[in-house]
Amino acid sequence: MRREQNERLGAGQATPAAPERLLFCALELFARKGYAATTVREIVQAAKVAKPVLYYYFRNKEGIYIELMRSAFVKFEAVVDETTKEERPSRDRILRLCDRVFALFLENVELARVMNSVYYGPPQGAPFFDFEVYHRKFQDAITALVAQGMRSGEFRKGNVADDALAIIGAINMAMEMRLCHPEVELGREGLARILNVIFNGVRKQARKGVRR
Repeated sequence: MRREQNERLGAGQATPAAPERLLFCALELFARKGYAATTVREIVQAAKVAKPVLYYYFRNKEGIYIELMRSAFVKFEAVVDETTKEERPSRDRILRLCDRVFALFLENVELARVMNSVYYGPPQGAPFFDFEVYHRKFQDAITALVAQGMRSGEFRKGNVADDALAIIGAINMAMEMRLCHPEVELGREGLARILNVIFNGVRKQARKGVRR
């Protein structure tokens, strides 16, 4: 059945790797030219498939864009869910979560570039994708871990939201430096150093009798 469909779609061009090639080439074009300026013709030419192959797998350019975003954020959600449920101290889970999210970002820098251009730039006609859901999920996860650390005595008592925003600000800065100033990027080790600076301010004072 699939063989007959492939023959109809483009003289055998619809190999098992066709969807992956289409996604890869579309992402490269979106990042270099912008979503609006990229055409279906350019995508299929770069992927070396016929137009019907793209229509079969993704229906249109919008479908490719949605699949690129969806697949990346499925991985993001898995990282957040898995890390927050680990049996570790709150500090370790926060450091591990930030590291894993940043590593995922580094694996998908061009996708992040496309996302930022659509989210922060001028309208490009890209289909709606609710990025805010994922921003809130990450913020809620960090906030919950900070709150747990305060309740357990691992962190000093303070403003949970402010401490969470300081941590989120560090990873956002690391991402921005990689996108805009790769020559001085922090990298994963640099992000860990910055987070530890923050933790030196939120970690509970070990010596008794010392007021903060």
